[in-house]
Amino acid sequence: MKILNLEVKDAKIPVVFESSKAMPVVLLRLVFKVAGSCEDGEKSGLAKLVANMLNEGTLSLGSSEFARLLETRAINLSASAGFETLSIDINCLKEHFSYALSKLKELLSEPNFTDEILARNKALTLGEIASNENDFDYVARRGLMEILYPKTPLGKAGLGNEKSIKSITLKDAKNFVASHLDLANLFVVFGGDVSEAQTATVGEILSVLPAGKQRNLSHFATSDKCEAKEIVRSSEQAYIYFGSPYEVPKQERYKAIVATFILGEGGFGSRLMEEIRVKRGLAYSAYARNIFNLSYTQIFGYMQTKNDKKDEAIAVIKDEILKFSQNGVSKTELAQAKKFLSGSLPLRLETLFKRLDIAQNEFYEGKPLGSFLSELDKISALKFDELNHFITSHAEINKLSFCVLRNEI
Repeated sequence: MKILNLEVKDAKIPVVFESSKAMPVVLLRLVFKVAGSCEDGEKSGLAKLVANMLNEGTLSLGSSEFARLLETRAINLSASAGFETLSIDINCLKEHFSYALSKLKELLSEPNFTDEILARNKALTLGEIASNENDFDYVARRGLMEILYPKTPLGKAGLGNEKSIKSITLKDAKNFVASHLDLANLFVVFGGDVSEAQTATVGEILSVLPAGKQRNLSHFATSDKCEAKEIVRSSEQAYIYFGSPYEVPKQERYKAIVATFILGEGGFGSRLMEEIRVKRGLAYSAYARNIFNLSYTQIFGYMQTKNDKKDEAIAVIKDEILKFSQNGVSKTELAQAKKFLSGSLPLRLETLFKRLDIAQNEFYEGKPLGSFLSELDKISALKFDELNHFITSHAEINKLSFCVLRNEI
């Protein structure tokens, strides 16, 4: 695994690269930074809608013919948008990679952005929005984000809402592509049965993109106001989502991985699971995990219980997290966490695609390649007193906010 550099229109494009002949396959991913839902502005849902439209082929071939030509060669070419980035992926057999690149160039040059395609994708998105209103996990999760990140892009649904989707015009979609799919904010992930020399052919394809200007990603502080929100629906269960600030320096996040694994991410044996399911029978599962993104960091957790048990469940969550933050962990818990995290290493590195995903995240977060392995070494060497000092120094995790979707009682 290494970082290569492509020069395109005087811009240096980093390439996360690994050559592997284990299978005759190729993965190419274009990652455009600060091009996801964080850039929607007043048109929430715009980035995801644009990504969906990029999956509709080219103006010359149309959606069906473009898809047919790819399908006959088993080529997967798809676009997707998250909160921070928009990505375009190619996954194909080595023998069809050149053809796949030619189709990618056509897509970047003339995406099938027409009034008809826009209307179709808006209709599909509106259908998904309506469907999500009956997905109580989605509703409660969105409710939590609204109170943790009020008046920010994170507080808005990445999919958008009925009003925002209806307001999006073809000009909005075209302008988004023109201003966000550029070289200045691009890096590439490239691997498989390929050589370093083949990165030059990728560079030729990228020449169709504008140079652009580097964009800065905003960082959003997680609310520490300990708010509670209830949503009343006809539901047999209470859906409980919770979150809190968790500001951990990058160099100490390996400690947070161990700490939160013991608290709520480790499944059976974790503090929350033991107290909520095993001892009290309040839920089938309960978890808490870290989210360390460039734009925000937090503790995020979830459980589902009977409507009449929701208050007890919330009290248990608060109490367990408080005890955890004050008293830390036991030597046995630390040993078990180390054993699991180290023992699962082969599974996380067993395929090229998994290794490229890890390397992509390392590069994107500004870490050296190989940080994943070095952090596991740090976890193995982590001392009991060191971990507990870390845990007790992060009392902010007690500043919990809750969103509960429940039945009317």
